[in-house]
Amino acid sequence: MRFSDLFGASNLHMIPKSILVFMLATVVVCGRADSQNQPAPSGCTLRIHVDGLRNSVGVIGTAIFRTRGGWPEDMSKAVNHWPTPIAENAREATAVMENLPAGDYGVVAIHDENKNHKLDRNFIEIPKEGFGFANNPHVGLSAPSFDAAVVHVVCPVTEINIHLIYK
Repeated sequence: MRFSDLFGASNLHMIPKSILVFMLATVVVCGRADSQNQPAPSGCTLRIHVDGLRNSVGVIGTAIFRTRGGWPEDMSKAVNHWPTPIAENAREATAVMENLPAGDYGVVAIHDENKNHKLDRNFIEIPKEGFGFANNPHVGLSAPSFDAAVVHVVCPVTEINIHLIYK
């Protein structure tokens, strides 16, 4: 807002300069204080680029864990888990988690082809859907350790790549 809006342009010459200077200083100081009190962003952004999909059916299910507890399949122990749509005919997708506090997180992704929110397995427990982990560690007969899939998230943005595995 301008001074002329407050007092009318034709009346500015009637206000003593000392009062105008004081008013200007007050507006500048108050304006600066207001801008300093703006809320800071509440966290970081983690972008998880997932590639190697065998088709574009279903969604990418992604979960992040703060500790080993529940790693990698107990979603009740995950910091967050969410589906990400796959574009038609795409063989990759990007899952995004915003407002995440900086720190270390274990990250897992699955290609949830039937959208049932879990990694489907056959009768001998071999996964029927694609899966992968941060840092793309070697996967033998079981999931890698939490430590092998930990990512250090920093602000403003951390980007990682996960290549899916199909058994």
